[in-house]
Amino acid sequence: MATTAEYGLGEHQFPRGWFMIAASDELEGHKAHAVRFFGRDMVLYRGRSGKVYLVDAYCPHMGAHLAKNTTSYVIRDDEQIEGDSIRCPYHGWRFGPDGKCNEIPYSPQKIPAAACLPSWPVEERAGCIWMWNDPEGGEPDYDLPAFAEYGTPHWVDWKIDQLGELKSHPIEILDNMADRGHFGPVHGSEGIELFENDFNDHIVVQRFRSGHRTLVTEGALYTNTWYTGPGILISEMAGEYPSIILIAHTPVEDGVVRVWHGLLVKVGNATPTEEDIGLARAYQDASLAAFSQDFEIWSNKRPCFNPLAVRGDGPIGKVRIWYRQFYNPRARAGEFQKRVNGTTVTRGTTTAPWDEEQAA
Repeated sequence: MATTAEYGLGEHQFPRGWFMIAASDELEGHKAHAVRFFGRDMVLYRGRSGKVYLVDAYCPHMGAHLAKNTTSYVIRDDEQIEGDSIRCPYHGWRFGPDGKCNEIPYSPQKIPAAACLPSWPVEERAGCIWMWNDPEGGEPDYDLPAFAEYGTPHWVDWKIDQLGELKSHPIEILDNMADRGHFGPVHGSEGIELFENDFNDHIVVQRFRSGHRTLVTEGALYTNTWYTGPGILISEMAGEYPSIILIAHTPVEDGVVRVWHGLLVKVGNATPTEEDIGLARAYQDASLAAFSQDFEIWSNKRPCFNPLAVRGDGPIGKVRIWYRQFYNPRARAGEFQKRVNGTTVTRGTTTAPWDEEQAA
C-alpha cells in the first residue's frame, strides 16, 4: 500500500470526481447506513421521498455516530428518517438533506449556525449510488455516464458484484488502460490486432482487438473501453450478445479502494426471459473471472512509482499524466489535458473497426 504523495500525483490526497459508493439494493428501507470513503466516516440514507442522501457521520452536538446505533428508541421506534431528514440517535437533533439542523426537540433556543453536517452531492443511476467528491468543495464539472442501456428493452441489467477492499492505490488500476503488455500473460490474448488510446479531457479510451482466452473461445474480442473521470470504467464488448462492463473503484483510505463489477447483456427478447437472464449471469461470471485475473495481480504487487518502460508497453506514462488532473486544483486540469490529449496507437491502425463492426 502506498500513498498519493509517494506517487507524486498532486496537491490533493484524494481525487476529484464521481464515484460509486453503494448498490441501490443495499438501501432497502429507511435506515442510516455507515460508509467510509476518502478517509472519512459518512452516513448514507434513503429519505421517505425515495431520494438518497450522504452526510457526515458525526453529530456536531456531541459527536454521536448517526448510523451506528441499534438500541436508542429513535431507532427502535423507526423515527430516525423523517421525510428526507435524519435524526441523531443520541439527543434527537434532526438534520435536513442539506445537512442543516432543522429541529432540536427539547430546546426553544434558536438553532446554532454551526449545527450542520457536511453533505455531498449524490445521484442514483443504473442501480448504483454515486457521490461527487471534490477537495475544493466545488460543484461537478463533468456529468456521470448516462448508462443509457440500463432498464431498456432487450437488455438484462447487471447484478452488482461486491469485490470489497483492495489494498492498492487506484493509479495501479488505471495503468491497465494503457498496458498492452499484460494481455498475453494475464488474459491469454494472442495476435493483438489493435491497441490504441484516446485522451480527451476527463475521458481516457482504450480500443482493443485480439483473442482473449478468458472471455472468448474462438475468434477475436473487440472492446471499446473508457474511464469517465478517475473511478468509473465502462467497456463495450461486441459479439452475438453485446455486453457492457462496469468496473467502479472508490478510495476508502489513501492507498485503499473499494471495488464493484457488473455486466449488462443484450438479448433477443425485448422482455428478457429466465433463460436470457441465466445466460446474462453466465456472461457476467466470465467477465468477473477476467477482471479477477487483474485483481489478483493488484492484490499482490508492490507499488510501482516509476514503471521501467520498454517499447510495446503502451502509453502508461500518459495515463499517469492524465490522471493527475484529478489530484490538483481544477484550475490546472487543462494543463494536464493539453499534455496528453489525442490518440496514441500502440498496435494496429487508427480506428473505425468498432464503428464498422457495429454497423455490419
